Amino acid sequence: MTALRQRYIEDLQLRGLSARTQESYVRVVRQLAEHYGKSPEVITEEELRQYLLYLKNEKHAARNTCTLALCSLKFFYQQTLKRDWPVLDFVRPAREKKLPVVLSVEEVQQILGCVRRARYRVCLSTIYACGLRLMEGVQLPVADVDGARMVVHVRQGKGGQDRYVPLPRRTLELLREYWSSHRDPVWLFPGRTPAGGPMCASGVQRAFKAALAESGVHKQASVHTLRHSWATHLLEAGVNLRLIQIYLGHRSPTTTALYTHLTRKSEDLASEAINRLVDIGG
Repeated sequence: MTALRQRYIEDLQLRGLSARTQESYVRVVRQLAEHYGKSPEVITEEELRQYLLYLKNEKHAARNTCTLALCSLKFFYQQTLKRDWPVLDFVRPAREKKLPVVLSVEEVQQILGCVRRARYRVCLSTIYACGLRLMEGVQLPVADVDGARMVVHVRQGKGGQDRYVPLPRRTLELLREYWSSHRDPVWLFPGRTPAGGPMCASGVQRAFKAALAESGVHKQASVHTLRHSWATHLLEAGVNLRLIQIYLGHRSPTTTALYTHLTRKSEDLASEAINRLVDIGG
């Protein structure tokens, strides 16, 4: 490891960024260096500008990819190398206004019913039942499932936040039944390598994709769609938006408010209320 990379990692640690975010930030700087075939320390501001244009115009990188690149490079050049380059404050990835895909309860059941292997099926069922992110589900420790209080303790989620989410009784039964098949002392979903550790997230993604294709549900869904669907279903069931925000681990209520645009029931209730107002006014 070069002294420059070590310094960058230490700066990221001092800022308090998670290990996963540190890895992503370091990867961005490495990709920049590989693009030009030289150390990022000798790359000029104009070359950086051209690289950001390359990501946008030639690679057609998604907004999230461009945002990650900008945040990483801005931190690297401004904080680690102490270069106050105007281009880093000028660039702004365009905002996307897309609403996420949401599955109905029936569609979720249909897809999960097509997952062949038990470890993937139970993991995906837990991700949906508790509104987890993919890595939160895959890396769920046995000790963080509290059957007495009927909650799951999610540690160091996005943004380094801990939270508790409700654990449905049926999900607890599934987890206990599955755990009894392997009895790993640490992980609910252990990997199958001698080194130990949790199972691979990519395997869960492939299992979901195969089940989606087999289910006949024609939506552009992913594992993360289960989390969006869970939040929307809670809102449709009358759960308070603030409580859903806590369960999801969102810092801002604005992020959670997105789900009010995804629930058909809320739209129907709003239409009924508007019609009543018009009838009264008439």
